Amino acid sequence: MGSIPPGEGSGPRALGTAPQPASRWVMLAVLCASLLLVAMDATILNVALPSLIDHMDPSPMEQLWIVDLYGLVLGGLLITCGAIGDRYGRKRLFIAGFVLFGLASVVAATAHDPAQLIVGRALLGVGGAMVMPSTLSLIRNIFLDDHERTMAIGIWASVAGAGAAIGPLIGGHLVEAFGWSAAFWLNVPVVLLTVTAGLWLLPEYRSPHSGRLDWFSAALSVLGIVALAWGIKHVAKGAPAAIDLLVLVASAVLLGLFAYRQLRSPDPLLDVRLFRNRAFSAAALATLVAMLAIGAALFLISLWLQYIHGYTPSEAGLRTVPAAIATLVGSLATPWLMRHVGVRILMTAGLTALATGFLVLAAVPATTYPVVALVLVSLGIGDGIAITTAAAVLVSAVPAERAGMAGAVEETNYELGIGLGVALLGSIHGRLFVSHMTNLPLDGEQLDTARGSVGGAAYVADRLGGATGAHVLDIAQHAYDSALTTTSWISAALVGTIAVLTAVLVPRDFTATSAH
Repeated sequence: MGSIPPGEGSGPRALGTAPQPASRWVMLAVLCASLLLVAMDATILNVALPSLIDHMDPSPMEQLWIVDLYGLVLGGLLITCGAIGDRYGRKRLFIAGFVLFGLASVVAATAHDPAQLIVGRALLGVGGAMVMPSTLSLIRNIFLDDHERTMAIGIWASVAGAGAAIGPLIGGHLVEAFGWSAAFWLNVPVVLLTVTAGLWLLPEYRSPHSGRLDWFSAALSVLGIVALAWGIKHVAKGAPAAIDLLVLVASAVLLGLFAYRQLRSPDPLLDVRLFRNRAFSAAALATLVAMLAIGAALFLISLWLQYIHGYTPSEAGLRTVPAAIATLVGSLATPWLMRHVGVRILMTAGLTALATGFLVLAAVPATTYPVVALVLVSLGIGDGIAITTAAAVLVSAVPAERAGMAGAVEETNYELGIGLGVALLGSIHGRLFVSHMTNLPLDGEQLDTARGSVGGAAYVADRLGGATGAHVLDIAQHAYDSALTTTSWISAALVGTIAVLTAVLVPRDFTATSAH
C-alpha cells in the first residue's frame, strides 16, 4: 500500500468567502483557542481533585466519574457530531457547541454536591463533542495546500496535547487562589471571546452531497461507545459483577450493528471501510493508546505529587510542565520528521517513547522529582509525535467533504483514550492500592474511607493527627507507590504491544499525502 489519496476532487460547498492567505492563520488561532480549552478540561481537575474532595466529600466512585465522565461522553458523541457538522454546517456546530460548553461550565462551577458536578461534566462533554470535530475538519477545508495543512495539523496536535498537559498547571494556580470552581469559571470569558471571533472570522462549510442523518445509527454509536467504556471501567476494578460483563457484551452487539448499518448505507456516519486501510487503522489505534497512556499518567502523577510529596496544587501543576513542553516540541517537529523519516518509523518511535516513560517509572524508584520529570518528557515527546503523525494520516485519508468523519475518528480516539486511561489504568491502580492498604489501625467508616483512595487516606490521617495519623499516611504512601509501579509495568506492556503492531500494520514505504 502506498500513500492515501487526498480526495480533493469533490470539495465542500463554502457558504462564506474563501479564506485569504493571512486570514487562514487567524482562523487557526480561533480554532486552537477553543481546542485548548476543551483539551485542558480533560485534565484540569487532576490537581483540583484534592480541594474538591475536601469541599464535597465525594465517594471514590463519584471521584472517578467526576474526572473521567467528561472524556467518555465526549468520545461517545464525536462520531455523531462529526456527521452533523458535515451535513448541517461545521461552523454552526462549532458555535453552538462552544455556547453549550460555556453554559455547562457555569453548571459545574456552581455545583453544591457531586451529582450536579457530574451533570455539569457530562454537559461539558456534549459541548466539547460539538466543538472538536469542527476544529480539525475546518482545518482540512481552510488549508488546501499540503505543506500548510501539515503545519496546521502539527499546531493543532501540539495544542491538543499541550492543552491536556498544562491543564494541571493552570488548574493548580486557579484552585490555590480561588478554589476548585475556578477551574470551570476560567472557561466562561474564553468562550465569550472565541464565539464572538468565530462568528466574525470562520467560514461555513458543509458537504454538498450528504443526505439526512441516520439517527438510529447515531444512537447505536453513542450507546455502544459509552457501554464499552462503562464496561471496561467496572471490569478493571476487579471482581466484575454479571451486569458489568453483560454491558460489555451489549457494547459489542451495539457497535457490531452500527458497523453493519454503515456498510449498507450509501451515506454513512462513519465509513468503516476506511479501516481496511492498514495505515488508517494503525493511526486510529495509535491515537487511542497514546492518549490513554498520557491521560492516566497525568492523573496518577498529579495525585502522587500532591499526596505523596505534599506539593500544593500550583506546585504540582508546575511540575507537570515538562510534559507540555515536550508535547509541543514533539508535535511541531513531526511535520519535518514525516517528510524525512517516514510515517511508519515515526509513529512507532512515538509509541516507543511513551512505553519507555512508563518503563522508567516502573523500574526506577520515583523518590525524587528529576525521575518524574524524565518520565514526563518521554511521555510528552512520544505523545506529541504519535498524535500528530496519526492526525496527518487520518485527515488525508478522506475526501474534503468527509473531513468531519476523519476528525471524528481522530478525536473520538483522543478523548476516549483520555477517559479510558483514567477509567482503565486508574481503576487498576485503585484496585492495587486497596490490596496494599493492610495492617491499618482503623475500623468501620474510617477504614473504608482510608482504603478507598489515597485522598481518603490523607483525609483520615489529617483527622486523626499524631502518631496514628502519620502511620496511616505512611502506609497509604507506600501503597500508592507500589500500585503505581505495577500499573506502570502494565502500561508499558500495553503501549509497547501497540508500537509493535503499528510497525507491522504500516507499510514500509507508506507516506501520508499531507506530509509531502
